[in-house]
Amino acid sequence: MKKYLGEIGLFGIAIIWGSGFIGTKLALDGGLSTVQTLTLRFFIASVMLGIIFYKKIKENISKESIIAGALLGLFSFVGFTTQTLGLVYTTVSKNAFITAVNVVIVPFIGFILYKRKLDKIGVISSFMALVGIAVLSLEADLSINFGDFLTFICAIGFAFHIFFTGEFSKKYNSYVLTVTQFVVAFLLSLILQTVTGETNFSATPVGFMGALYLGIFSTAIGFLLQTMCQSKVDQTRTAIILSTEAVFGTIMSVLIFHEVLTSRMVVGCIIIFVSIIVAETKLSFIKKKSVEESAKNLMESQME
Repeated sequence: MKKYLGEIGLFGIAIIWGSGFIGTKLALDGGLSTVQTLTLRFFIASVMLGIIFYKKIKENISKESIIAGALLGLFSFVGFTTQTLGLVYTTVSKNAFITAVNVVIVPFIGFILYKRKLDKIGVISSFMALVGIAVLSLEADLSINFGDFLTFICAIGFAFHIFFTGEFSKKYNSYVLTVTQFVVAFLLSLILQTVTGETNFSATPVGFMGALYLGIFSTAIGFLLQTMCQSKVDQTRTAIILSTEAVFGTIMSVLIFHEVLTSRMVVGCIIIFVSIIVAETKLSFIKKKSVEESAKNLMESQME
């Protein structure tokens, strides 16, 4: 069990992020704009973790870790902002699917930037996960628009975030990385909010409750766990496991908002989970069976 703590933690993050639509819905229905919601969630997460882990941050902070955390903050900001803006011009289902393209992009970042050998099974698993999300999310309309382009930029941003979180989490303190990226993402969101003229927070208590939920659970806890878990799990497997956010989001929408569970949703979820099994096992059980059969055949031929 200890061997798979990283994977278990990533599944926990996927569940938290899958429930994030609840906080987003409360925030937006409560009068907050999308940019204000982003600013608040990163501010809440920065203050919360900064206070709780102040001593650990002070002991482990360095110039290099700040630069690394700032880079993660930039990728987070790009991902969340373009995803949110993309929703203005495209459908929720297409936004969810195109965001999940990050699962396919992640393996190729290491190949392009560091000339690392591609894991064939990992790449196949990534494409399987993408197919599962397509079945789960996409409707008949497959046309491309400006919102889809923005969402694709979001997928690239999240892919780089996942990749470099895996790189940096092995070198620098998780608390320093996480809090630094939240502070940077908050400042960038605040600048965007000021530029768009959305400085007046006229939301209801429900709206602020939604932002509080996103700040504590989806941001502070979720991203801190991600940074910790990625020191134990490679980037490709991380991206595949985190893609189950779509599955858990679907399950919660059925349970909470009583959406109809269709056969298409079930098939999509199954494909995603099969892709995870393939990524985790590397099909070792098939290889083992093949080796055992070869050994058995060899023994039988020798006996003859």
